[in-house]
Amino acid sequence: MRWMDLSWAQAKAVLDETKVALLPIGSVENHGPHLPLATDLYSAERVAEVASRRGDWPLLPTVPIGVSEHHRQFPGTLWVPPRVLKTYVESIVRAVASHGVRRVVLVNGHGGNTGALDMAARALRGERIYCYIFEWWVAIADLLAETCSIPHDHAGEMETSMILAIRPDLVDTARYEAAAAPGVTTWGIRRNGVSTAFDTIDFTATGVVGDPAAASAEKGARFTEASAEQLDEFCRWLVERSEEELAPTPHL
Repeated sequence: MRWMDLSWAQAKAVLDETKVALLPIGSVENHGPHLPLATDLYSAERVAEVASRRGDWPLLPTVPIGVSEHHRQFPGTLWVPPRVLKTYVESIVRAVASHGVRRVVLVNGHGGNTGALDMAARALRGERIYCYIFEWWVAIADLLAETCSIPHDHAGEMETSMILAIRPDLVDTARYEAAAAPGVTTWGIRRNGVSTAFDTIDFTATGVVGDPAAASAEKGARFTEASAEQLDEFCRWLVERSEEELAPTPHL
């Protein structure tokens, strides 16, 4: 159920019955010349929506803009500093907790958000509010490894498949060849184990890692369903945990 579509009276009834809510978090950033800027937003939102329907988990409004400054050279990219995302997410979750739901799953669609969200979850745990970060590409890593030639791409087969399943009207298939032209197959640049690329444009002129040509809506639907299943199962696990199991261990 979508939180923002409820009246306060309906919300009260829902809140009396639930222990876990879902908060999708995305980004608005470069995803090559063929995918929408909101690729990460749409992916996180759809996985959360499907999981919400599976388990009747309240679905909070999506946080659309994340930590994406490393894509700033590509027109249209928007971003906030990590501290802003951390504070904003903490504030939303505290508001949810004020209504009695003290367990929230952050359904993250963008890897650049992970550090800020981890810090937020750690800070909230000290307040006995329990946040966990769900990332769909991590949850179905085995399926992606079996299906995609590059399991963790950026705007390649994996992400293009997701958007073909979610918003095919926003995929420009005529630009696939141009998107893959640099032939980049790994994220970033490493020298002696050290990451030396700070911005995406340092290693890919199109903003793409991988090749979208092998993408399909069928793969995207499979990825979505598998991810939502994992998310729903995690929520069910979280509901069953006692406060003692989730709380920080006291000082020795």
